[in-house]
Amino acid sequence: MRPEHKKVPALPAGPHLDSDCRGAASVLARVGDKWSVFVIMMLGDGPKRFNEIKRMIGGISQRMLTLTLRGLERDGLVTRTVFPTIPPRVDYELTDLGRGLSEPVKALGTWAIEHQPEIQRARMKFDARSEKD
Repeated sequence: MRPEHKKVPALPAGPHLDSDCRGAASVLARVGDKWSVFVIMMLGDGPKRFNEIKRMIGGISQRMLTLTLRGLERDGLVTRTVFPTIPPRVDYELTDLGRGLSEPVKALGTWAIEHQPEIQRARMKFDARSEKD
């Protein structure tokens, strides 16, 4: 079999605005952040209090959870409700926009959990090959 070149017509260039990429990149940075993914997954089944979320997500510091929740709230994915009790009670809940993101995020999290062994094997194989070079 010989390699050969085939002429394939190029698609016409569509309108492309750099600002579209930058805007999408900032959104993807938020929703692709590992802590944001975990928080969105944990809030998928209803509102939770700060410490409840912290207990559910092993390894997240109080500061990082605060920053993550604040960022998700800023992006309109999470609401923060303060109840006038003593001490004050604060609940976090997904907005409609956040619930729309919840399903793809859950699918991504499920995929990551299910494929952990395969990825670990691939990493070990790669690392062993890299050590020989």
